[in-house]
Amino acid sequence: MFKSRSEGNVVYKCTVRLLEDLDVLECEFQPHHKGGFLLDYICEQLEITEKDYFGLRFVDTAKQRHWLDLAKTIIKQVKDVDPLVLSFRVKFYPADPCRLTGYGKVMLFQQLKRDLRHGRLYCSIGEAAALGALIVQDELGDFDPETHTGEYVSSLKIALRQTEQLEKKAMELHRKREPGQETTAAYDEFVGIARSLETYGIDPHPVKDHRGTQLYLGINFSGISTFAAGRRAQHFRWPEVHKINFEGKMFIIHLAYTDDRREVKKHTVGFKCPSGSACRYVWRCAIEQMLFFTLPTSQQAAVMSGGGFFSWGTKFKYSGRTEREILSESLNALRQQKLNNTSPSKRKAQSVPATPSSPQGDLAEIRKSRYSSLPRSTMSEPLGGCNDHHMASSVYCTDNPLPTLETVSEEARKTNGESNDHLSDYYFRDSFDHSSSESGFATNVIENRLGSHLLHRQTYTSDNISSLAMHSMANNSALIQQQNASNSAKNVKKFSLIQAFVPSFFFVVVVLAVSAVYILESDSDMFSTMKNWPEMICLRYQYYQPLKEFLAKKFGAIF
Repeated sequence: MFKSRSEGNVVYKCTVRLLEDLDVLECEFQPHHKGGFLLDYICEQLEITEKDYFGLRFVDTAKQRHWLDLAKTIIKQVKDVDPLVLSFRVKFYPADPCRLTGYGKVMLFQQLKRDLRHGRLYCSIGEAAALGALIVQDELGDFDPETHTGEYVSSLKIALRQTEQLEKKAMELHRKREPGQETTAAYDEFVGIARSLETYGIDPHPVKDHRGTQLYLGINFSGISTFAAGRRAQHFRWPEVHKINFEGKMFIIHLAYTDDRREVKKHTVGFKCPSGSACRYVWRCAIEQMLFFTLPTSQQAAVMSGGGFFSWGTKFKYSGRTEREILSESLNALRQQKLNNTSPSKRKAQSVPATPSSPQGDLAEIRKSRYSSLPRSTMSEPLGGCNDHHMASSVYCTDNPLPTLETVSEEARKTNGESNDHLSDYYFRDSFDHSSSESGFATNVIENRLGSHLLHRQTYTSDNISSLAMHSMANNSALIQQQNASNSAKNVKKFSLIQAFVPSFFFVVVVLAVSAVYILESDSDMFSTMKNWPEMICLRYQYYQPLKEFLAKKFGAIF
């Protein structure tokens, strides 16, 4: 696994499986390396520029899948996994697949092929035949009557449930394709068909609803969907999702939407996962997908917390760029390339600021480019194929610059310090206040007061001495009273926060427990709606009912 510690740095080795099962990479990392180091190395080896759409996934000892966190050290995340095998996969399926370029588009094509073969990309037999024909075109090339004879498609793995009818339709569509097409054309056509499907970018998570019906939960760029028998049953768009959290095995979605009367309605939906770790994995996947496709910048990502009162809280901080940041950088690179390719004379003519009557030429060029508009958080409908006309690019607003701070000069500090020191050398019983206009007479006032003070010291009389003695006695009595007051204050008992908090905490816990037991055991119709809340269902079946059965066994028929 690694070198000896006496030799210096510890080096760990791992195996990374690519989208083709036979393609693997052997990688090395050190204990201080984070997940981003490994992903950057793999994307560099594969010459992928859009690395933010990809991720590394592994399976722990409990057979639970996890995405490798790019902001945390690798060894802390996979310390119990041996041997260490990671899978390189597409993590965020783009809303418009044609945004990927080069080998990134090839990897997306291979990922979608893998989804079709494993049954994640669910579609009709006609759509599966069209996708299968493109797979045959990619692996066998153009149709050749001399080479492609008989059931030549049967040797290829196209779909999960591959039948003879599907193979015949795929061969028929493969024969009708025009020869001489480029490979990228087949890629664009394949991802265009896959993008139009409801299961595009869906990694199904098995869950159950409140009735116990088996469903599959899917999360992609448009929102959260539920599937039953391969059909989408529910779809919650990201603008409607107000909050996502979990409670034990219960995955909870808080919705806030506007009805036909334009009134804001709130609704809560819960789904039960097979285990608590599976529920945390679904929650994290949903949080990452929502932030990646909806946030303008990753700097606006706050620390997300999940888990309720009866489960351990989980915090997650999104790391990496969002899709809007990726597209913004692509547009800026395209604009810069356009300016570099422009001749100096044209560049001088285009340097005039754009107005509504005279827009810049590079903006028109960007509108004609193959990049579509940035994905809004309300987008849930298909964007069509790769050859369709795209929307105009969105306008980005830069953040307002921070106000600058004015510095104070050293001369000003020295002047203020000298004036304060000069005035502190003299003590006056009566204070005096003067405005800035009187500062010119400060020297004369000080000299006059100092002279009178010296004269007063020389002309002391007996009356003055007696008055000073009485004044000192009064001061001593005042000091004695202050000491007595301070001693009495020490004897007063200090306020204890713990003594005030602990009884209140136990009182609140007892009241909540008694209220929960009363609601769960009551047959009143007043609490029927409250009993159907996902939190109450989770509390009943995961905590209250097992505790009730345990106490019944221990103490007999109390309940």
